Amino acid sequence: MNTDKIRNVLNILFILLAIATVIVYFTIGKEDFKIFIYVCSAAFFVKLMEFFIRFTNR
Repeated sequence: MNTDKIRNVLNILFILLAIATVIVYFTIGKEDFKIFIYVCSAAFFVKLMEFFIRFTNR
């Protein structure tokens, strides 16, 4: 698979996770903050993977 396609998929996944993070933050609030942390961490991890793929293929 082409690295540009992998990066595009990771970027789309990041955007979806970022939207999910905002939704979780405003719907759950302070009741269960761990879910927000988990979703936010997953989004951050996906963006880091895309970042490393972008700069290792130069």
